[in-house]
Amino acid sequence: MFDVNLFLLGILQAVFVVLAAPLLAGFARVLRAKMHSRTGPPILQYYYDLWKLLKRQDVSPAPATWVYRLTPYIVFSCAFLMAMIIPMVTLEAPLGYAGDLIVVIYLLAAIRFFTALSGIDSGSGFAGVGSIRELALSVLVEPALILVLLIMALFAGSTNLGAISLMIAQGKIPYTSPAVWLGMAALAVASFVEMGKLPFDLAEAEQELQEGPLTEYSGRRLAVLEWGLFMKQLVVASLFLAVFFPFGSAVSLSPPAVLAGLAFFLVKLAVCYFLAAVVENSMCRLTIYKAPGATWVALGIALLSFVFYLVEI
Repeated sequence: MFDVNLFLLGILQAVFVVLAAPLLAGFARVLRAKMHSRTGPPILQYYYDLWKLLKRQDVSPAPATWVYRLTPYIVFSCAFLMAMIIPMVTLEAPLGYAGDLIVVIYLLAAIRFFTALSGIDSGSGFAGVGSIRELALSVLVEPALILVLLIMALFAGSTNLGAISLMIAQGKIPYTSPAVWLGMAALAVASFVEMGKLPFDLAEAEQELQEGPLTEYSGRRLAVLEWGLFMKQLVVASLFLAVFFPFGSAVSLSPPAVLAGLAFFLVKLAVCYFLAAVVENSMCRLTIYKAPGATWVALGIALLSFVFYLVEI
């Protein structure tokens, strides 16, 4: 049944993600600077950068087609929809069965696909190499992410994210099960890679490829695309928290419960970004040839989790 209140909550979640994504990206940037013993930029620097880009003119390369021109808006829209689907502050998915794990998986794949395709479409050699790396990384990491999410769906008997969150919160999916904590480890690695953090920033590779697929973008389109990628980082972290750490989320839609759920969510999100920053800054960037080893480990852990689920251990 369609619930207007839940739908409005989904819209509010998406608006929150739009507004907060650059702030959390700035928070991670400040943490990185502090760990390097640098002063670093202010935490609001990404807002300043996006605002400047929004006021500048777009310049498109001559070979570019509609794919290049529409990709920033597709990425932003996909991230916005995922923010509406994932239960962030409640134990019930805002869009119910209209948006579940399958939709989230497809939206994540669409973001990566169009980002890579736009780099190839631009005609730039740097962007093309970055796009190839983007697609190679997706082939390596997405099977682990999909497998873990499907294992949790099998545990819950539903692909609805709200149902999974509710069963975890109520203890009906036991944390003592090896399948659960192995799945948690695999999804943590997959989420870290999806967030584009070191040592897996192979597509961007700022040191050598000048932002990869984003090389030829400028002005408003670059602002929208970067904003959408910031939103993707927040949404991926929220997905991990919704599946394995839904504790503190609201059990009703009353204003006090929702506000308490929001407070818990912000704390969990800050911890998640902090841990990601610690891991990111304790490792050097991998070469494209070494990345498969790390991602195969994540897939192996996910497969082991599936085996434990099948034998009911």
